[in-house]
Amino acid sequence: MATLFKRTIGEGRCDLVLLHGWGLNAEVWHCITGRLAPHFRLHLIDLPGYGRSREFGVLTLGEMAKVVTDNVPSGAVWLGWSMGGLVASQAALDYPERIEALITVASSPCFVEKPQEGWPGIRNAVLRGFERQLSADFELTVHRFLELQALGAPDAQADVRLLKQAVSGSPMPDVAVLNGGLTLLAENDLRAALKTLPMPGLRIYGSQDGLVPRRVIPLVDALWPGSASRTIAHAAHAPFMSHPEAFCREVREFVEGAAG
Repeated sequence: MATLFKRTIGEGRCDLVLLHGWGLNAEVWHCITGRLAPHFRLHLIDLPGYGRSREFGVLTLGEMAKVVTDNVPSGAVWLGWSMGGLVASQAALDYPERIEALITVASSPCFVEKPQEGWPGIRNAVLRGFERQLSADFELTVHRFLELQALGAPDAQADVRLLKQAVSGSPMPDVAVLNGGLTLLAENDLRAALKTLPMPGLRIYGSQDGLVPRRVIPLVDALWPGSASRTIAHAAHAPFMSHPEAFCREVREFVEGAAG
């Protein structure tokens, strides 16, 4: 039976669940755990199929959300980055009574662009191109995707190094899991469901993000009026890496307000 990897650290009373993005694992949070651990009890998760949770096969978005929900405390604040934000959002929709508040980072309820609807996002052809490249050289393809995430950051090379360190420190996911993750990004659309979320929400964006464009922010404002949005200037797709102090301040202030 597959086991979900989870590491718990921190001295705070509030449980904070951290979910990484596509191709990565919980080591990606290393750059901010020192800032957050005095304030929270951090639950660092390797999503099913990734890192030290590699035993899982390809899961649907709902299945991933259930596996994580079954392995973390009820009443926690969930924070999901990129694809992890989609997993956290699905968990909040499916198990609202178990989640105190929801934070998404450089994420979108619908990652692919919908030109006829005026919805900005990643072109579907780009995601399908990554799927084809994975079959030829999946390590190179993952590294190219990591470089794309850092593009636009003030010190993109440093961010890429940190992202690659997170990947290299744990087992690589199977190609099928990586392809499943790209399919998950391409096919899931949570836009219509957002308005039903009952818990407080915070959405953090990077102003230079090339994967989740700024134009999506006012659209999600309208879809999810119970949430607040914050944009970190000069950050790209990984604002917690390029601007850890500003990022952690936004998280702490939001959780303090939500708890109050």
